[in-house]
Amino acid sequence: MKTLDEYVVLAAQSHGHMCPGQILGIRMAMLGLRSIGIDDPVVARKRLLTFVEIDRCATDAVSLVTGCRLGKRSLKFLDFGKVAATFVDLETGRAVRVAARDDSRAKARAMFPNAPDAHLAQLAAYKVMENHDLFDLQTVHVKLKPEDLPGRPHVRIACAQCEEGINDGREVRVGDRLLCRSCAGKSTTN
Repeated sequence: MKTLDEYVVLAAQSHGHMCPGQILGIRMAMLGLRSIGIDDPVVARKRLLTFVEIDRCATDAVSLVTGCRLGKRSLKFLDFGKVAATFVDLETGRAVRVAARDDSRAKARAMFPNAPDAHLAQLAAYKVMENHDLFDLQTVHVKLKPEDLPGRPHVRIACAQCEEGINDGREVRVGDRLLCRSCAGKSTTN
């Protein structure tokens, strides 16, 4: 695994700027990986699955450190609005959930009271705070279905209404018809 400083440089380049969320994501991923026994995410790439709970800066950093990607089906997005991620070793079944502590913001301000603003205090503090002051970590059990694992689709059907393809059991039964979620009225564009 790279060092925090190495990931900070890469994250700023990849994400376009450096912010407290990026630091949280980097450290969250580093802690999560170590907690499930993965020291090198490059070597363990095919056995790692990550669930992120927010669509903010921290997620880009988690993806950078873990190598997990939506397109590879190794990064899963759960829209919970929380700065948290769950790291799963598919080989051993070990899994941990790492969540940023809300009180870390106040601790950051207390650590750097002369910082011009809270954002800069967080940026500085999140690099040096102890893990237990920054995160809550818990061992979890993640139950996975075969169709949710990385790799090629297991099943593909056509929507009975729009005829677009639907992968891996994401269809919805409405009466006697199998529909995509959009045709079933669950679209984000309605």
